[in-house]
Amino acid sequence: MQDEIDPRELAPSKSRLKRDAHDLQKLGTDLLDVPESEWASLGLAENLVSALREAKRLHSHGARKRQLQYIGKLMRDIDPEPILQYFRQLRLKARQQAQRQHDLEGWRDRLIEEGDPALGAFLELHAQADRQHLRQLIRQAKKEHAENKPPRSSRALFRYIRDLEPVRK
Repeated sequence: MQDEIDPRELAPSKSRLKRDAHDLQKLGTDLLDVPESEWASLGLAENLVSALREAKRLHSHGARKRQLQYIGKLMRDIDPEPILQYFRQLRLKARQQAQRQHDLEGWRDRLIEEGDPALGAFLELHAQADRQHLRQLIRQAKKEHAENKPPRSSRALFRYIRDLEPVRK
Protein backbone atom coordinates (compact mmCIF):
# COMPACT_ATOMS: atom_id res chain seq x y z
CA MET A 1 0.00 0.00 0.00
CA GLN A 2 1.40 3.37 -1.05
CA ASP A 3 1.31 6.43 1.12
CA GLU A 4 -1.04 9.00 -0.29
CA ILE A 5 0.34 12.52 -0.40
CA ASP A 6 -1.98 15.33 0.56
CA PRO A 7 -1.39 18.27 -1.81
CA ARG A 8 -2.14 20.70 1.02
CA GLU A 9 0.85 19.40 2.96
CA LEU A 10 3.30 20.23 0.17
CA ALA A 11 5.18 23.49 0.30
CA PRO A 12 4.13 26.02 -2.34
CA SER A 13 6.14 25.86 -5.53
CA LYS A 14 8.90 28.34 -6.23
CA SER A 15 6.81 29.73 -9.10
CA ARG A 16 3.85 30.23 -6.77
CA LEU A 17 6.05 32.05 -4.25
CA LYS A 18 7.44 34.32 -6.98
CA ARG A 19 3.93 35.10 -8.28
CA ASP A 20 2.76 35.93 -4.77
CA ALA A 21 5.78 38.17 -4.17
CA HIS A 22 5.19 39.93 -7.49
CA ASP A 23 1.51 40.43 -6.62
CA LEU A 24 2.44 41.97 -3.29
CA GLN A 25 4.96 44.26 -5.00
CA LYS A 26 2.26 45.33 -7.47
CA LEU A 27 -0.10 46.01 -4.56
CA GLY A 28 2.58 48.12 -2.90
CA THR A 29 3.13 50.00 -6.17
CA ASP A 30 -0.62 50.63 -6.41
CA LEU A 31 -0.43 52.24 -2.96
CA LEU A 32 1.67 55.01 -4.51
CA ASP A 33 -1.46 56.22 -6.32
CA VAL A 34 -3.43 56.38 -3.07
CA PRO A 35 -3.33 59.75 -1.26
CA GLU A 36 -1.02 59.72 1.75
CA SER A 37 -3.94 60.68 3.99
CA GLU A 38 -5.52 57.27 3.21
CA TRP A 39 -2.40 55.31 4.22
CA ALA A 40 -3.13 55.85 7.92
CA SER A 41 -6.67 54.49 7.57
CA LEU A 42 -5.24 51.35 5.94
CA GLY A 43 -3.12 50.71 9.03
CA LEU A 44 0.19 50.51 7.16
CA ALA A 45 3.38 49.96 9.12
CA GLU A 46 5.56 53.02 9.61
CA ASN A 47 8.52 51.51 7.71
CA LEU A 48 6.21 50.81 4.73
CA VAL A 49 4.86 54.37 4.82
CA SER A 50 8.38 55.82 4.83
CA ALA A 51 9.37 53.49 1.96
CA LEU A 52 6.31 54.66 -0.02
CA ARG A 53 7.21 58.30 0.62
CA GLU A 54 10.75 57.62 -0.53
CA ALA A 55 9.48 55.91 -3.71
CA LYS A 56 7.34 58.96 -4.52
CA ARG A 57 10.41 61.16 -4.15
CA LEU A 58 12.68 59.07 -6.43
CA HIS A 59 12.81 59.76 -10.16
CA SER A 60 15.80 57.70 -11.27
CA HIS A 61 14.56 54.53 -12.96
CA GLY A 62 17.03 52.19 -11.26
CA ALA A 63 16.60 53.69 -7.81
CA ARG A 64 12.82 53.64 -8.13
CA LYS A 65 12.87 50.01 -9.26
CA ARG A 66 15.00 49.02 -6.23
CA GLN A 67 12.68 50.97 -3.93
CA LEU A 68 9.62 49.22 -5.38
CA GLN A 69 11.29 45.86 -4.78
CA TYR A 70 11.95 46.93 -1.20
CA ILE A 71 8.28 47.89 -0.84
CA GLY A 72 7.37 44.43 -2.13
CA LYS A 73 9.62 42.89 0.51
CA LEU A 74 7.95 44.95 3.25
CA MET A 75 4.52 43.97 1.94
CA ARG A 76 5.32 40.30 2.70
CA ASP A 77 5.28 41.12 6.42
CA ILE A 78 1.81 42.68 6.54
CA ASP A 79 -1.72 41.43 6.02
CA PRO A 80 -2.70 42.58 2.50
CA GLU A 81 -6.44 42.04 3.04
CA PRO A 82 -7.32 45.59 4.23
CA ILE A 83 -5.47 47.03 1.23
CA LEU A 84 -7.19 44.63 -1.17
CA GLN A 85 -10.55 45.52 0.41
CA TYR A 86 -9.78 49.23 -0.06
CA PHE A 87 -9.11 48.74 -3.77
CA ARG A 88 -12.24 46.59 -4.15
CA GLN A 89 -14.28 49.42 -2.60
CA LEU A 90 -12.71 51.92 -5.01
CA ARG A 91 -13.61 49.76 -8.02
CA LEU A 92 -17.14 49.25 -6.70
CA LYS A 93 -17.60 52.98 -6.21
CA ALA A 94 -16.33 53.69 -9.74
CA ARG A 95 -18.75 51.10 -11.19
CA GLN A 96 -21.63 52.62 -9.23
CA GLN A 97 -20.79 56.11 -10.49
CA ALA A 98 -20.60 54.84 -14.07
CA GLN A 99 -23.95 53.08 -13.66
CA ARG A 100 -25.52 56.26 -12.26
CA GLN A 101 -24.17 58.19 -15.24
CA HIS A 102 -25.69 55.66 -17.65
CA ASP A 103 -29.02 55.78 -15.85
CA LEU A 104 -29.12 59.57 -16.05
CA GLU A 105 -28.20 59.51 -19.73
CA GLY A 106 -30.96 56.97 -20.29
CA TRP A 107 -33.53 59.24 -18.65
CA ARG A 108 -32.34 62.22 -20.70
CA ASP A 109 -32.56 60.27 -23.97
CA ARG A 110 -35.94 58.81 -23.03
CA LEU A 111 -37.34 62.25 -22.15
CA ILE A 112 -36.17 63.68 -25.47
CA GLU A 113 -37.40 60.75 -27.57
CA GLU A 114 -40.71 59.93 -25.86
CA GLY A 115 -41.78 63.34 -24.57
CA ASP A 116 -44.83 63.54 -22.28
CA PRO A 117 -45.22 59.81 -21.44
CA ALA A 118 -41.61 59.67 -20.23
CA LEU A 119 -42.03 63.01 -18.48
CA GLY A 120 -44.98 61.61 -16.54
CA ALA A 121 -42.96 58.57 -15.47
CA PHE A 122 -40.03 60.78 -14.50
CA LEU A 123 -42.23 63.11 -12.45
CA GLU A 124 -43.69 60.13 -10.56
CA LEU A 125 -40.17 59.38 -9.35
CA HIS A 126 -39.20 63.03 -8.84
CA ALA A 127 -42.16 65.01 -7.58
CA GLN A 128 -39.93 67.97 -6.71
CA ALA A 129 -39.00 68.49 -10.40
CA ASP A 130 -40.24 71.59 -12.23
CA ARG A 131 -42.52 70.23 -14.98
CA GLN A 132 -42.53 73.44 -16.97
CA HIS A 133 -38.74 73.79 -16.92
CA LEU A 134 -38.32 70.14 -17.94
CA ARG A 135 -40.74 70.54 -20.86
CA GLN A 136 -38.89 73.64 -22.00
CA LEU A 137 -35.52 71.84 -21.91
CA ILE A 138 -36.96 68.82 -23.73
CA ARG A 139 -38.52 71.01 -26.42
CA GLN A 140 -35.27 72.94 -26.93
CA ALA A 141 -33.23 69.72 -27.07
CA LYS A 142 -35.55 68.27 -29.73
CA LYS A 143 -35.32 71.47 -31.76
CA GLU A 144 -31.51 71.57 -31.54
CA HIS A 145 -31.33 67.93 -32.60
CA ALA A 146 -33.61 68.53 -35.57
CA GLU A 147 -31.52 71.52 -36.69
CA ASN A 148 -28.19 69.69 -36.14
CA LYS A 149 -27.08 72.27 -33.61
CA PRO A 150 -24.77 71.57 -30.68
CA PRO A 151 -26.68 69.79 -27.88
CA ARG A 152 -26.63 72.66 -25.40
CA SER A 153 -30.17 72.07 -24.11
CA SER A 154 -29.60 68.34 -23.98
CA ARG A 155 -26.65 68.96 -21.67
CA ALA A 156 -28.69 71.39 -19.59
CA LEU A 157 -31.42 68.73 -19.31
CA PHE A 158 -28.84 66.19 -18.19
CA ARG A 159 -27.47 68.56 -15.52
CA TYR A 160 -30.99 69.29 -14.28
CA ILE A 161 -31.79 65.57 -14.01
CA ARG A 162 -28.45 64.89 -12.33
CA ASP A 163 -29.07 67.60 -9.74
CA LEU A 164 -32.46 66.07 -8.89
CA GLU A 165 -30.97 62.64 -8.22
CA PRO A 166 -29.48 62.22 -4.75
CA VAL A 167 -25.90 60.98 -4.86
CA ARG A 168 -25.57 57.53 -3.32
CA LYS A 169 -22.41 56.89 -1.33
